[in-house]
Amino acid sequence: MKLPIFEKYIDELIDKSTLDLPAWNIEKAKEGKASGWNYIDGCMILALLEVYRATGDKKYYEFADAFIDHRVREDGGIVGYQAEEYNIDNVNAGKTLFSLYELNGKEKYRKAIDLIYSQVKNQPRTREGNFWHKKIYPNQVWLDGMYMGQPFYMEYETKFNHRENYGDIFRQFRNVVEHMRDEKTGLYYHGYDASREIFWCDKQTGLSRNFWLRALGWYSMALLDTLSKCEPGKEYQKEYEFLKKTFVELIDSMLKFQDESGLWYQLPALGGKEPNYLETSGSAIMAYSLLKGVRLCFLPESYREYGLKAFNGICDRYLKEKDGRLSLGGICLVAGLGPFDNMRRDGSFAYYMSEPVVEDDAKGVGPLLLAYTEMRRLG
Repeated sequence: MKLPIFEKYIDELIDKSTLDLPAWNIEKAKEGKASGWNYIDGCMILALLEVYRATGDKKYYEFADAFIDHRVREDGGIVGYQAEEYNIDNVNAGKTLFSLYELNGKEKYRKAIDLIYSQVKNQPRTREGNFWHKKIYPNQVWLDGMYMGQPFYMEYETKFNHRENYGDIFRQFRNVVEHMRDEKTGLYYHGYDASREIFWCDKQTGLSRNFWLRALGWYSMALLDTLSKCEPGKEYQKEYEFLKKTFVELIDSMLKFQDESGLWYQLPALGGKEPNYLETSGSAIMAYSLLKGVRLCFLPESYREYGLKAFNGICDRYLKEKDGRLSLGGICLVAGLGPFDNMRRDGSFAYYMSEPVVEDDAKGVGPLLLAYTEMRRLG
């Protein structure tokens, strides 16, 4: 696929968006609500800022800045955000604040960073020391949450807190390796309940039933982005090397399940089971992780071809012209585990197959934009 066509797609999405109703937040659109402060928009705005860095085109920065500025008050308060909800997903959009603060120095962004960090400091934890995924999901660790929270945590510690809590971050990753990794496949289960109380978990291990593609993708990005924000020095070099090793081993395990198309299945370890399908968002995340991992020298140069195959495979299969505009399909809208008042979300194969597949949602578009920036950096 020629990259200028992809730039056309980005521009069309921005043109269809307003500050309150972005075209890429399908969940909010289905609810008929204005978009507030959430991880979905965070994914897209982070991606637009990376597109700005890769292209130098100010329109991407200007939209991203306007979008976040619209939500952050002068005192650093954030419209639609409450730290006391202890929802780790809501930390994700805070990553945009670091970039914007560096670019324009708006003091309210610096204050908002501190506000979100106050949630990180007080986030409830499992008995092993990991952040709960949300207050409404007590004692639970989801792979998704590692991406939502840890890179923000690492960037804050590096820039503003003299690396004081590096050890805590590394321990949380070690706990995930210890409790959530499957030795046979090298993949990680979607969720873990330290209390063994939630209905979807195995009462012996605390683990959910399946390996979900997008969660595995989020986790690969969690490892990669946390590494890229880290300045280990001699004190934390051993832990830093462990994190790199964990990232490489995850990538090697995922490559065993890459389809000939370049994509991965919604449940990667069950690729031949109907009605499992090749899914866009997790495949796009893997494309980004592979391409960026090579650029940062965490992965060998030979791995670049797998990232290129994934990026081009997604575009060939799912990026189509529709009514004169480009549209990206094959995106799982959402998937989660529980809580008790939603027994349908039980982590079964049937559950993951039951969630809607949509077009142009940020959970697919954002990662593909990030992969696109790596393509641009390749020239």
